Amino acid sequence: METLPTDSPLAAELRARIAETGGLPFAEFMAACLYHPQHGYYMTPRERIGKGGDFFTSSSVHAVFGRLVARQIVQMSELLGGDAPFQVVEQGAGEGHLALDILDALAGEAPGLYARLTYTIVEVGPASRERQARTLAAHGARLEWQAADEWRIENGCFLSNELVDAFPVHVVEKRDGLLHEVFVVNGEDGGFREEVRAPSSPLLEDHFRWLGVAPVEGNRAEVNLAAPVWMRQVAGRIERGFVLTIDYGYPAGELYALHRRAGTLLCYRQHQADDDPYSAVGEKDITSHVDFTALQQAGAEAGLETLWFGMQYRFLMGLGFFEELLRLQAACTDEREARALRLTLKNLIVPDQGMGETFKVLVQGKGVGRPELLCARPIAAIPLGGPAGF
Repeated sequence: METLPTDSPLAAELRARIAETGGLPFAEFMAACLYHPQHGYYMTPRERIGKGGDFFTSSSVHAVFGRLVARQIVQMSELLGGDAPFQVVEQGAGEGHLALDILDALAGEAPGLYARLTYTIVEVGPASRERQARTLAAHGARLEWQAADEWRIENGCFLSNELVDAFPVHVVEKRDGLLHEVFVVNGEDGGFREEVRAPSSPLLEDHFRWLGVAPVEGNRAEVNLAAPVWMRQVAGRIERGFVLTIDYGYPAGELYALHRRAGTLLCYRQHQADDDPYSAVGEKDITSHVDFTALQQAGAEAGLETLWFGMQYRFLMGLGFFEELLRLQAACTDEREARALRLTLKNLIVPDQGMGETFKVLVQGKGVGRPELLCARPIAAIPLGGPAGF
């Protein structure tokens, strides 16, 4: 794959780095595209989420998503006991939509918890912090911002929604029984192209040995070395509480399956997906699907116990999705409005062309035992009528 020339400052800087080093592992190239301090996609002021941005997230579809997450947080606070101060730490909060919906729901439906809540946002981008502060101005007394190495939870929940998919990944291929790695080099026409070389680090081979799963012969795949490290760090910052991870991805056996020959790397710009990370560098999102087996395995090594893992639609159903749908429909003024609501909300739960199946939810706990989580309610135990509430 090779791209046409581009004269953006970031592309010029990357070409200079490549000329000096002879080539960059894809993970370094992706890191610069997303997180360069001046030119990275996530570091510059732009509208990324929603109709006017590049992609939708579950929290940007409808406030009911955050309301249902809030319902699980309420139960978590009850499981941790009484009237103790409760912390929610969210990393990578985007525009602040999910935080707003959670805080609105808690303020209205669980005022006791809201009054003893601290909601901490971990955010690397100063422009994002400013937008979040504007979005969440009504809840300023409950909010704080901290760096990734500052926060701690004594009693609470760590939350991330579509965070891990944006960690820089190494891209590898299995050829003749050996692992190779994709490097980015300068093309003859001024763009970028790929070269497949020996791995840049033994950590890539070590990762697959640790995981117990590896790509099959002839397949390309992504390796997120940062994700297990991140999960261990999260576990180490929690004294007692829960970790709630929402993202799109698969268990390792499915992620590295034979049929996934080209891997899962995708780019998003103006709601169009493509597989070319070498064009419009710094102007598009670059993502790959999350390996949830690696997150569970790393968490277990650091003291986190997997309490529930499943598809997003089951998570939302357990928390009362259909109760909320009925409540919202009852407030609609006519059938056309109710139909539009149903069409919007189905994106959160339908398997095909929606978020219900591709998105997964992982709930881990530390020092909390093995509680029966609300999100894990069996289908038969979920009421399908009547008002919903906390």
